[in-house]
Amino acid sequence: MANNLLDFLAGRLLLETRQSRYNGKLEVWRDLAWGPHIVAGNITQSGGVAHKVWQSTFKHLKKGGLSIENCLILGLGGGSIANIVNKYWPNAEITGVEIDPDIVILGKKYLGLDDKKVKIILGDAWDFVNKTQNKYGLVCVDIYVGTEVPQQFSTEEFTGKVKKLVDKGGIAVFNRTYYGEKRKEALAFEKVLKKVGFKIDRFYPEANLMFICKAV
Repeated sequence: MANNLLDFLAGRLLLETRQSRYNGKLEVWRDLAWGPHIVAGNITQSGGVAHKVWQSTFKHLKKGGLSIENCLILGLGGGSIANIVNKYWPNAEITGVEIDPDIVILGKKYLGLDDKKVKIILGDAWDFVNKTQNKYGLVCVDIYVGTEVPQQFSTEEFTGKVKKLVDKGGIAVFNRTYYGEKRKEALAFEKVLKKVGFKIDRFYPEANLMFICKAV
């Protein structure tokens, strides 16, 4: 009862709860500060602050003169990244890979994810990077289960495969949380990116570290 009262006073409303095979309990909340957003493991996965993190990053890239014809999103989630890419580069072809169909359903229902603007591939990002022959002007990597990045997506094997997908003059952006013990994990991951040959710029939106990577 007390929690319900606090949510009411904060302008928070639980819109839907859905059980996911991959992310456990998914909750869709709407509040006055962040609007609708999808939460898993008490962390916002799409919308809300997650939207702001990527919006700040893309605004930074747009000001830097980045122009793209296509974009690959590994970890589409509820579609925040796709929506922002469509805003800044409206003519870009967008492909989004997501293993969890439930978060995609919620993204379509609450966050404006539109499969007319995004080619949605339901599947494992690991399998996708090993099979695709396409190259992209922008590759966004945002693969989380709760607060954790599955280990295979922090390896030289995976990041090397991502590097091969980046078109000439393009970039890859890897999102890492950057607070407490997560800082050590992010900095260790940066060393992996350097080992596979990425030239890295750092960008710090909210409590995140975005690795903006160019192939050299």
